[in-house]
Amino acid sequence: MFYWLIELSNTVPGFGIFRGVLNVFRYITFRTGGAMVTGALFVFLFGPWIIDHLRLRQGKGQPIRTDGPQSHLISKKGTPTMGGLMILSGVVVATLLWANPLNPYVWIVLAVTLGFGFVGFYDDYLKVTKQSHSGFAGKLRLLIEAVLALAACYALVRLGRDATSTSLAIPFLKDVVINFGWFFVIFGAFVIVGAGNAVNLTDGLDGLAIVPVMIAAASFGMISYLTGNAVFSDYLQIRYVAGTGELAVLCGAVLGAGLGFLWFNAPPASIFMGDTGSLALGGMLGATAVAVKHEIVLAVIGGLFVLEAVSVIVQVTSFKLTGKRVFRMAPLHHHFEQKGWTEPQIVIRFWIISVMLALAGLSTLKLR
Repeated sequence: MFYWLIELSNTVPGFGIFRGVLNVFRYITFRTGGAMVTGALFVFLFGPWIIDHLRLRQGKGQPIRTDGPQSHLISKKGTPTMGGLMILSGVVVATLLWANPLNPYVWIVLAVTLGFGFVGFYDDYLKVTKQSHSGFAGKLRLLIEAVLALAACYALVRLGRDATSTSLAIPFLKDVVINFGWFFVIFGAFVIVGAGNAVNLTDGLDGLAIVPVMIAAASFGMISYLTGNAVFSDYLQIRYVAGTGELAVLCGAVLGAGLGFLWFNAPPASIFMGDTGSLALGGMLGATAVAVKHEIVLAVIGGLFVLEAVSVIVQVTSFKLTGKRVFRMAPLHHHFEQKGWTEPQIVIRFWIISVMLALAGLSTLKLR
């Protein structure tokens, strides 16, 4: 909405006197900051009302898995879920207010975010209403996510209109590019679906998932800005993708809304983000990575999510093939719980790992 003020100052008589002041809205950096503040304030102001409403509606709150850590059956019992609605509301409001409404990249990534969020919401709804930790069929959920991701990747490829839109860049190697052709649509969809479910698996302790998501969003906000700037992308020798700089505003909205949510999700959590939030935020990160052509960098910056997902895959595969478990419990954060680490120890140490991985991922922008 604020972006239109620039057009008003140029076309509507009388608004010209404000042109100098309104010109600041042209800058992506200014609007990213505005989106971050707006997202945070929205969640801060409306968070308590949303939590009270969800607690009243859900009654017993999110059902706790009986096959998880036994301490959770006591410490987390009765806590409402679907807190992702708080985050998504803040993200949507901030993005609509501060992003360029004519930018297609914003709408594509926002559509993936809301689409994955709806899938997660329905899953949470079934869990709460049935008071069971199992939602609707996993294969059906993955199928819906895949369709959404394929549609988004197809739109992104069509938007690029050149060979680079179907290519994969290798970090640290400026001249190594793999052109997948139209197979890239499938690869990109795999990245988006994988990111969504990896964040979903990480969301198991108070504050554990939201901070790494914010770190990744901040990192990709920077990458989006640089990728969408012809001068900076040429200097860093990364691919220039016109229009993707506007995704920095969306990333700023996620960062701000995440900060607001962390206020209520910090131990002991007043609310859980649920699949509503984790699937949506993971899908958003995946779609942004595909849009700015930094898919492999996402695996580095979001390395914590990758480790959590791999731990589940390894655990399930090992148990099916050998009858033995590699970890005491999966995902990985539960393994350390079983080893005697306290919840704050696990959460804060995983945050530290996320910061280190983000720095490693950002270093690929220059080391080529």
